Amino acid sequence: MGLLAKLLGPKSKYDKTLPYTYEARVRSIEDEDEFKTYFSDTICGLVAHLDRNGIGPDQAEIFEIYREHETPVPGSLLAGEDGQWLAREELCRAFERHYPGHIRDGACDFEDRERGCQGP
Repeated sequence: MGLLAKLLGPKSKYDKTLPYTYEARVRSIEDEDEFKTYFSDTICGLVAHLDRNGIGPDQAEIFEIYREHETPVPGSLLAGEDGQWLAREELCRAFERHYPGHIRDGACDFEDRERGCQGP
């Protein structure tokens, strides 16, 4: 990665048709308004982190964070019929229709982003 790319960050973050980042909100105490929040630049990075930490789809609300707004991600894009998180390849296939033209067989516009996750 060149110096300019390091300073400006991933090119895909400047595409206003794609989320800037993803956020998971996990209730700290049931029926309360307090959340633990997790952030990742990719949906696959966020889901992998939640799965590794034993947080299931029924425990988290996932949001796409755009520069001017946020939208909830439908659970049908994230979990299978068994109620478990989709594997990375399955997530890619599910999101192909959600982000037309940005995810293709074997390629993804999110490839320039880190898949790590930040959170508690």
